[in-house]
Amino acid sequence: MQVDELLKPFPIKEFHPFPRALMGPGAHELIGPEALKLGFRKTLVMTSGLRGTDIVNKIVESMKYHGLEVVVYDKVESNPKDYNVMDSVALYQENACDSFVSIGGGSSHDACKGARVSVAHDGRNVNEFEGFNMSENPKNPPHIAVSTTAGTGSETSWAYVITDTTTDPDNPHKYVAFDDASVTSLAIDDPVLYFDCPVDYTAQCGFDVLAHASEPYVSRLDFQPSLGNALHAIKLTNQHLRAAVWNGQDLAGREGMMYAQYIAAQAFNSGGLGIIHSISHAVSAFYDTHHGLNNAIALPRVWAFNMPAQYKRFADIARAMDIDTHGMTDVQAAEAALAASIRLLRDVGITEKFTEVTSDTYSKNRLGTGPTKFYEDAKVISGDDADVDRITNHVLGDACTPGNAKECTFETVRPVVDHCMNGDLDDLLQ
Repeated sequence: MQVDELLKPFPIKEFHPFPRALMGPGAHELIGPEALKLGFRKTLVMTSGLRGTDIVNKIVESMKYHGLEVVVYDKVESNPKDYNVMDSVALYQENACDSFVSIGGGSSHDACKGARVSVAHDGRNVNEFEGFNMSENPKNPPHIAVSTTAGTGSETSWAYVITDTTTDPDNPHKYVAFDDASVTSLAIDDPVLYFDCPVDYTAQCGFDVLAHASEPYVSRLDFQPSLGNALHAIKLTNQHLRAAVWNGQDLAGREGMMYAQYIAAQAFNSGGLGIIHSISHAVSAFYDTHHGLNNAIALPRVWAFNMPAQYKRFADIARAMDIDTHGMTDVQAAEAALAASIRLLRDVGITEKFTEVTSDTYSKNRLGTGPTKFYEDAKVISGDDADVDRITNHVLGDACTPGNAKECTFETVRPVVDHCMNGDLDDLLQ
């Protein structure tokens, strides 16, 4: 079912499946027995390598201890590329693997989900499956997704995002594929694996959570089963993100964000997203910037854009962000929610507009000894008129845009993109 079909005045909306999940401190240590229960024998592990940690090695050795054969593909890039997917598919086929494990954040999980769909179709190119339920074979290899960040939600959702590198380099294409067949077999969320996640990366992933939660809450889909999870995820993020960022060893903060990111993904899984994500996809298509950072920069601008269509819902968000709204109108409460989002962004130290993003914006690796691998040569974002135009056009073609709370046209969205590039957040508060 396509999003534009869901948006028509029709009574049937679709609730998409979730995988089984193991959540809590120490959950990752169960991966060996769980893999055996799922019938794993020879597994392809997909990861970015998590440079600066021993996480991948520990999980691989645990799997081997339980008698599993393991092949490792550790070259998944941030904003995973189609060639990451297809290289892993080739490795899977060459080694006659029968299962997948992804370790990391959304990039590892998304690339793995795309690889599974490709494997189920005899190695067809992953780009052929852009869209909604485009796979023809509902059965693909089993997959355990182990999250090392609190942000993605990919371990429990039916979506995966891939950058198509076969398109015109002057007009790159990053797309979302939604496919029930891509849902993982088992999600493992363990806050212990977040402890050494760098400050900047923790903050940026946390705003991915806030975007995942707020967009379905105000979405035109108005999917009632998603609303409770969405609002509670906003509450948890407001309560725990600061502690998770500034005191990474704080178990309560890390565990709070673990639950926030998981249930936020359950909210958007059927409740939809909007142009926070569309802008993020567009900017990373052109500049390969981090998805969570993009969401953080876009979120206040998109909230301000959408508020006239959903003042009451944004007033609810204000209360979830611990704002005392007694005596406020819905409009005043909505504006207070916007101010709270900007305060949170500043409290966790996130860059406020795209033209200020440089390689120094990004986290160090988990040892703290150098820039994150895939951002060492980050491009400079120009933010000029031509840049704003091409980003806006990409936004309008994104699969997340139809669910946005407010109708989107080039004329209405372009000023939002321009403000993300060049505007000051204080302008939104006046």
